[in-house]
Amino acid sequence: MTFGVGRISGITHRKMQRRSFLAGAAASTLLLKSVFAQTEQAAADQQPNKQDLTALLKTLLVSESQRLNEFAVDVYSTCVLGKIRAADPPLAHAWLVPGGGYYAQWLWDTMFVADLLSLLPGQVQLLRGVFQNFWDFQQRWDAAKPLPMHGMVANYMAPFDAPGWRDGKQWRDFPAYSQAPLLAWGMERVYLRNGDRELLRVGLPALEAFHEWYWRERDITNVGLIGVGDYSGDLQHARYETYDREVDLDGLRMIPHPGRAAGVDNGAWYGNLAIPANTAYLLLSEQALERMANSLGDRSMAMRRHARYQKGVQAMQQRMWDQESGCFVAVDVLTGKQTGSPTIGGFIPLMARVPTLPQARTMAAALDTSAWNTSLPIPTVSAMNREYKPDEFWRGDVWPAPNYQVATGLALYGYRDTAARIADATVANALKVGISEHYNSASGAPLGVAGLGMSATILTMILDRLTSQRYRMYVRESRG
Repeated sequence: MTFGVGRISGITHRKMQRRSFLAGAAASTLLLKSVFAQTEQAAADQQPNKQDLTALLKTLLVSESQRLNEFAVDVYSTCVLGKIRAADPPLAHAWLVPGGGYYAQWLWDTMFVADLLSLLPGQVQLLRGVFQNFWDFQQRWDAAKPLPMHGMVANYMAPFDAPGWRDGKQWRDFPAYSQAPLLAWGMERVYLRNGDRELLRVGLPALEAFHEWYWRERDITNVGLIGVGDYSGDLQHARYETYDREVDLDGLRMIPHPGRAAGVDNGAWYGNLAIPANTAYLLLSEQALERMANSLGDRSMAMRRHARYQKGVQAMQQRMWDQESGCFVAVDVLTGKQTGSPTIGGFIPLMARVPTLPQARTMAAALDTSAWNTSLPIPTVSAMNREYKPDEFWRGDVWPAPNYQVATGLALYGYRDTAARIADATVANALKVGISEHYNSASGAPLGVAGLGMSATILTMILDRLTSQRYRMYVRESRG
């Protein structure tokens, strides 16, 4: 896993490029065909063949723990292979569903599932199609919308025949907002797993357009900080672009774009708050896009992405850093005033290599205090905050994906013990109570959707060697 220079979570860039993960092994291919025999019946929601999946994963993953081997099978069965759906208009290719009532291809959920799916042999075409669904939407959107809106990829894309209120036929009007911009990060993870340069060749122009849309439409004061918004002007819909009920958005209000003339093309579509989570996610993806552009020899694109990254890092360090709380906080872009409400999002910048070394040291120390080191870390808001409730949606609960991301960032800066404490606690709790959407930070009790796709990150933190020796599982090296 690479997010800059040096050794990342025990896996080097060179090693990940070498790994073909037995893509040419005949035995693995035959096993995979058996595993996918049921997942082709997408609408039936049937589970993959666990016996064959167990045999397949034994050729890919190495662990002396029978419990971890069983856990890996559970994750792949439930959170990865169990989330594949057949093409369903307007999704022209197979797609990945989060689970539960989330029946569509979401943006950030999909990246975590695609990452683990790319470890399996024979998934190149399927993964190309998953990403192509995003680019297809972008083209439809651009053809239907005015120029300033061009480049957006929506929060999710639902089939036209989706059940309930998420009818994909309404795509022009809902969702009229995006989500945490992790597409480039996810694409690079897939590329480093399977080496598919065609995935980059097709996707990089669309990715750059998406990034430019984000800077144009979410950095509304052009200082390098990202907020949220929604072209319908609905406040709650704007919150859906990030951790939607997080405390640092309590003061969110919708305003016209301050840099544009008033009129029908400039409604109250933009949030007044810039937030550390989405800013850091975009910067993380800018690093990935820069590296992928360099891999294809596109130096001009790489230079453009590098400039965007540097501007954002400087803006976060200078405007969002709060020494007292020990993390980054949201900022009112019109006044420059910080909100003073630290959340889990304030630690995500570690993964994007945003903090200075002194800032990272302060962040690691903060995560070791009772404010964040709850019975099950990391709560989505400080336990010292009056709004904290251990089972409340993004207001005190625990989510596997941010835990994985913060632990990754800590390891990047050398704070591996703190990273392992967080990763070990996350894994141990899942082994005890099961894989779930989120958890109670006081009791560890599962909350939300059981087996949600992006909760596969509990396994990812093991495979990325963020855990201690107690929870060790490795991806088997290719012999090729």
